Amino acid sequence: MVARLVIAAPASGSGKTTVATGLMAALARSGLTVSPHKVGPDYIDPGYHALATGRPGRNLDAYMCGPELVAPLFAHGARGCDLAVVEGVMGLYDGASGLGELASTAQVAKLLRAPVVLVVDASSQSRSVAALVHGFASWDPGVRIGGVILNKVGSDRHEALLREAMEDVGVPVLGALRRAPQVDTPSRHLGLVPVAERRPDAVDAVAAMAAQVRSGCDLEGLLALARTAPPLGAEPWDPADGLPAADRTGRGSARRPVIAVAGGSAFTFSYAEHPELLTAAGAETVTFDPLKDEQLPPGTDGLVIGGGFPEVYAAELSANERLRKAVAELARSGAPVAAECAGLLYLARSLDGQPMCGVLDADARMSGRLTLGYREAVAVRDNSLAVAGTRLRGHEFHRTVIEPGAGADPAWGVVHPERRVEGFVQQGVHASYLHTHWAARPEVARRFAEGCAR
Repeated sequence: MVARLVIAAPASGSGKTTVATGLMAALARSGLTVSPHKVGPDYIDPGYHALATGRPGRNLDAYMCGPELVAPLFAHGARGCDLAVVEGVMGLYDGASGLGELASTAQVAKLLRAPVVLVVDASSQSRSVAALVHGFASWDPGVRIGGVILNKVGSDRHEALLREAMEDVGVPVLGALRRAPQVDTPSRHLGLVPVAERRPDAVDAVAAMAAQVRSGCDLEGLLALARTAPPLGAEPWDPADGLPAADRTGRGSARRPVIAVAGGSAFTFSYAEHPELLTAAGAETVTFDPLKDEQLPPGTDGLVIGGGFPEVYAAELSANERLRKAVAELARSGAPVAAECAGLLYLARSLDGQPMCGVLDADARMSGRLTLGYREAVAVRDNSLAVAGTRLRGHEFHRTVIEPGAGADPAWGVVHPERRVEGFVQQGVHASYLHTHWAARPEVARRFAEGCAR
């Protein structure tokens, strides 16, 4: 039984991240153990959540992991906590394109049996707020909107008008926040700048968010609402559940394969469950920074390079020639290498004209076009992550292109929403634009760890 709230909004840009992060930080600073969660595939917001709470920010994605895993993954992350705060994605009822409520904040709230707090941008309205909230509260009887936080309120008079209008809606106002430039976080081509790239400023921003929420919100009312959530009735997800004891590489033996995981400012996109799965599969994961470290961790048997912003650091990554050569040598040896999005670019011959690792016979560059959306894909051939025919759901999010877009042996055949092949498989390398969540297919972690042990 964990008290819990979902922080949602009518639309993107309403202030969900500010309110959710500020609430997490304010409650954590009051002495509560707060579990942070984010609906959808976003990697950046969870970094701010982790800074606010001191715990890993975890994603809840009903498309990539399936609705049946949402509550177990939530219970896994929230185990032992006093309270969980879940930040929504987009508008409350917005989900995967063309698939109804799937992957929407509303669906996740229902799966978690959690009350919703609606954050409304009230900057250009007064009485209309009541009609907006009434519509959202009555749209789906399965979604319980238990309170409203009015954001970007202009003045005391404006707040009074808003509160008066809300009196007949039956949804309590649990906060009113003024505009506060000090809580703003800088953005660029893929959203907010990650915490790892601006940690001192991010610490100050989170502190300002906490102060704003503490002064403008009814924390006791929000806590009381969170405690009305009924028992969840879901067993916590266990990373070992999909890994039978006989298949856990290195369990009970002296040989634990070392898997190097790229981190640092250039590679900030990862799901907390991935290293947990690799550890459950018997591997030892070691983080390294391709911007600073000139060698891979000692004894590296395999390599995971997730998403991030190599395009921002192309010159610095290129300048670290010793590490680029070490990565290329590891790949040539046939060792398993799993690269997603940013990792794909790093393994290319070049990125925006800067030499990269040269593992792939391809060149990458920045593009003015945003590629964004969920994908359903199937493994084209056996590789270090999956056997041919394995179906998996993922997500693409980038403003770069790589030419060619697929090798002679592609990583995936995308079957929805369009049909195409993409990515590269060669020896132990699996490189693709597709971000995946291994909790949906734990055998991916098992297969990768087994390959590293060999």
